[in-house]
Amino acid sequence: MNDFSSTKKGIMPGNTLKQDYEFIFQDPDLPLDQRLNDLITRLTLPEKIAQMNHPAQGIPRLGIPAYNFWNEALHGVARNGRATVFPQAIGQAATWDVALVRRVADAISSEARAKHHAAIRSNGSSGMYQGLTFWSPNVNIFRDPRWGRGQETWGEDPFLTGEMGAAFVRGMQGDDPRYLKTAACAKHFAVHSGPEKDRHSFDARPSLQDLHDTYLPAFKKLVTEAGVEAVMGAYNRVYGEPACASKFLLGDLLRGDWGFEGHVVSDCGALSDFHRSHHVTASEAESAAMALRMGCDIGCDHVYDSLPQALLEGLITDAEIDRALYRTLRTRFRLGMFDPPERVPYTSIPLGVIGSPAHRKLAYQSALNSIVLLKNRKNLLPISPAVRSILVVGPNAASTDVLLGNYYGLNEHLTTVLEGLVGAAPEGVTIEYRPGCLLESESLNPSDWSETMAAEVDLVIACMGISPLMEGEEGDALLTRSNGDRDGINLPANQVNYLKRMAASGTPLVVLLNAGSPLILGEAADLADAILYLWYPGQEGGRAAADILFGRAGPGGRLPLTFPKSLADLPAFDDYSMQGRTYRYSTVEPEFPFGFGLSYTSFTYRRPRAASRQIKTGQSFSFQVQVHNTGGRAGREIIQVYLTDILASERVPRCKLVAFRPVDLKAGQVRTLRFVIPSAALQFIDQRGLPQVEPGEFCLHIGGCSPVPGYQPGEDQYVEIRFTLVG
Repeated sequence: MNDFSSTKKGIMPGNTLKQDYEFIFQDPDLPLDQRLNDLITRLTLPEKIAQMNHPAQGIPRLGIPAYNFWNEALHGVARNGRATVFPQAIGQAATWDVALVRRVADAISSEARAKHHAAIRSNGSSGMYQGLTFWSPNVNIFRDPRWGRGQETWGEDPFLTGEMGAAFVRGMQGDDPRYLKTAACAKHFAVHSGPEKDRHSFDARPSLQDLHDTYLPAFKKLVTEAGVEAVMGAYNRVYGEPACASKFLLGDLLRGDWGFEGHVVSDCGALSDFHRSHHVTASEAESAAMALRMGCDIGCDHVYDSLPQALLEGLITDAEIDRALYRTLRTRFRLGMFDPPERVPYTSIPLGVIGSPAHRKLAYQSALNSIVLLKNRKNLLPISPAVRSILVVGPNAASTDVLLGNYYGLNEHLTTVLEGLVGAAPEGVTIEYRPGCLLESESLNPSDWSETMAAEVDLVIACMGISPLMEGEEGDALLTRSNGDRDGINLPANQVNYLKRMAASGTPLVVLLNAGSPLILGEAADLADAILYLWYPGQEGGRAAADILFGRAGPGGRLPLTFPKSLADLPAFDDYSMQGRTYRYSTVEPEFPFGFGLSYTSFTYRRPRAASRQIKTGQSFSFQVQVHNTGGRAGREIIQVYLTDILASERVPRCKLVAFRPVDLKAGQVRTLRFVIPSAALQFIDQRGLPQVEPGEFCLHIGGCSPVPGYQPGEDQYVEIRFTLVG
């Protein structure tokens, strides 16, 4: 294995160096392990250390260019100019479409390859945000709606997060048996979900049950099933250990139980937190040594510059340095960075893929399927042909900020809602625009023409919500006082007041909402006749929203989050217990439940049939159900399957998502869908954090939304199957 043994000139016994290559590590026909060992034995200590920060220095004498590991791709190649901008991750989660997410990630990685190789051709090396190692996806659980970075995640459910995150990894990394297309990274490991202001010092101590039931499953799936190449440690401590130097997380779980073979990178500045904020070490050298010993292979800061001092003090060994190098260099070898370009299948992807018509179409489809219809009184939407005049108002109507979210790329085709509406409106329909109100403060002008205009048109479309200025990462959201988090999650009061004035006109009112997290709408929900939740929908968001409004397409999204009625319904922000959180453990009625979303048509569920109502431990459970589009339009339904363990001896979720599938049905169409629920889904996590299976009664809830308190689906919109597990 990787014993880093050295031989003269790096030649291994029984091998002859080809004349085409000066060094063993350059020969692509030799085993990867042999090439890695050869390269590492050729490096001096200063050269090794120079490879262990995220900007790895070049080694000219060996023909190795500089390389920067830091790149981002949450919803498109980020921070490097032109790229296709897809919906923010939380919007992609709202599609509930694994195949679509994989296609999006594949498109992102194609653009990444094209940009990377263009940078190499131009500069001889790649700088920050030009590499092929992407610190995405973020598979932390969005456990509390106040967290500003929740928009980067796939929502509140560990199963949905795991399925969508795994699809993203597979799309990014490709399916070539030898080479990675790009290297994805699961972050932030682990138990990292706000508050942002405490992230550098907080010690997360969830119960072992919550840790293994909620916080870890998505990471485990990405490692053990999707083969993610990298894992990023979090800023916080977990059970007293810094996450980037946790024997429990990195040693026992990640490398031990899960068999992870890729590399671990610190979050940026996290190693400095060891001595500055966590106070678990007294110096940079001690911090560097602790991180390296525990399995952090590369630092996103300067702390690993102190490794020579740590070595001098006897805090680390040469073998530990070589071990980390082996892992990070292995990733670069798997990306083909040391092989002839013609050997690597991704090196000739043309720059023309960036923002190509095909990728724009994919961005449009993603935005379309992410938009959630929350309300549609008297079927106001789609807009009737009788509507001849429309007033568009609101702070987000002409905003590009709300298209982008955070960690974004840029594009010359950013279509705002206003632009989308103007482009989609039939000729003869008058559209006028007034901003009407500001994001979070009342207008200083006592005169507002939009109020008068609202009474004179057939329809008002109010583009409201929040923006990335109001939620995001520490230091990124300029309109927050809590380092990017939100102290409250209500729709801003000035917007509610403005909607009251619009509603007073008597004109039908459609409200479009942008946000990367839940908003408490309160009376605003009553004022609106129809509500569409757009998230941060990417470059095609305005066009997708307009096509849904005018009926050229139907809304296909479902909520990947619970929308609470009040913050009083939630535990404290810094309480990492899952008790009372998310649809799985909450016992109060939400404003909008997890999995909820309306359609322009209607669906019914019929004839649930199981292969057997009794199964043995270790067996999967198979069933089928009919789904019927009973409305007059084509539409997309997200079939959701939830499991309840009725007789569990310990605390278990009230219900948990175990399967889902999007299905497109024409008007009147009926389809029979078959599902297989694996035996592992019948397990619960006990108080020790261990999986258990108990014989007993189970119930599957099958429908278009989670079965939560207060949610009353219509007739035939929901079915159940009860079955027994016997020992």
